[in-house]
Amino acid sequence: MVLRGQGRTFASLAEAMAKANEPKSGDELAGLAAADGAERVAAKAALADVALRAFVEEPLLPPEDDELTRAFLSELDGAAYGRLAGWTVGELREHLLAEPPETLAALRPGLLPEMAAAVAKLMSNLDLMLAAQKLPVVVAGRTTLGELGRLATRVQPNHPRDGVDGVLASTLEGLAYGCGDAVIGINPVDDRVEVVRRLADALAELRERLAVPTQISVLAHATTQMRALEDGAPLDLLFQSVAGTAAGNRAFGVDLALLDDADAMIRARGRLDGPARWYFETGQGSELSSTAHAGLDQLTLEARCYGVARRYRPLLVNSVVGFIGPEYLWDARQVIRAGLEDHFMGKLIGVPMGVDVCYTNHMAADQNDLENLAVLLVAAGCNYLMAVPMGDDCMLSYQTSSFHDAAALRELLGRRPAPEFEAWLEARGLMEHGRLTARAGNAEALL
Repeated sequence: MVLRGQGRTFASLAEAMAKANEPKSGDELAGLAAADGAERVAAKAALADVALRAFVEEPLLPPEDDELTRAFLSELDGAAYGRLAGWTVGELREHLLAEPPETLAALRPGLLPEMAAAVAKLMSNLDLMLAAQKLPVVVAGRTTLGELGRLATRVQPNHPRDGVDGVLASTLEGLAYGCGDAVIGINPVDDRVEVVRRLADALAELRERLAVPTQISVLAHATTQMRALEDGAPLDLLFQSVAGTAAGNRAFGVDLALLDDADAMIRARGRLDGPARWYFETGQGSELSSTAHAGLDQLTLEARCYGVARRYRPLLVNSVVGFIGPEYLWDARQVIRAGLEDHFMGKLIGVPMGVDVCYTNHMAADQNDLENLAVLLVAAGCNYLMAVPMGDDCMLSYQTSSFHDAAALRELLGRRPAPEFEAWLEARGLMEHGRLTARAGNAEALL
């Protein structure tokens, strides 16, 4: 497919998609980015006139080469697709900004991830926020996440030696500050079954003893968690990082067959009721880091990650937007844009999106940039953010949102915790009418 826009010619849809993307250092590193602003605008103009059916008739990654493409095409709902196949990408944008939420939700089964990526490239930051806010994704475990007016958090009690004492201390502090309604999720240093079991046992015992309405997840590799489940580990959710190509997933040590097996196991052995049993993490640039990007831009590949997640009906999906580093997102402007894109694309595809509003210490960003993005995402209806002591992860060595940030964002933007968790906080005198009390932060109130 040859595309033309404003006097420029693009040899393929993939080229136009890449050059229509907002500036990203990862696309530049891959040699895919527009040469200048004029070429970027021309690519956007060309992309706006592409019919959505082109993404089905000429897939960016051929189905014979990539199992994800095969899965996306096979899962496409024919009736929903038929209603929008003749729209152009530009017309999809107009519908997203003009139509009511119930109309937009009906589009989801007919959308390929690449369509979500294409329309994101035509949207301003405010467009991305407005459309995402109209596309809530409500899911339920022990807490209900994603409802309008709610903001949940993941307590991330990481510890540099997987010390149970330190993990539990961080967890108690986070709970006392009103955090943890999305999940208590720890990244273990040591990816061994016995470590997963030890951490899961400790967190599950704490959750049960305090009757905390939340979920437990230990973010080891899926295969390690599967072995831990076989050993009796009390896991509520399975976790896995995923990529937007089959080759990228192989670099993570997974494929769809393995994820299917893991899905069957967590549904048979997991401790959580209901259909939502997964926690997926993603991030723009991960495919390029393993030379598995197949010539596609990082935004398009990120959308395909959400297509993988949608297959498994997750409770949590999280773009760790600023974690991979300046090779892929150079500075705060790029991180802010990527965070809004990721949140919008996930919501459009129909997955329950959270964002790890974060940056690494070698990136051109600071705490003020992090807070700016957090405000924008909460205004756009983000399901949950991270909550880490002082916003500084002592194991992963990056900066993210803190227990205090969550409270400030809820107060500033009129958000409340998940309803079940709010009731639990109120029963312990830590919250009244959606706001923390003077007792907040005192873990002794929980014991």
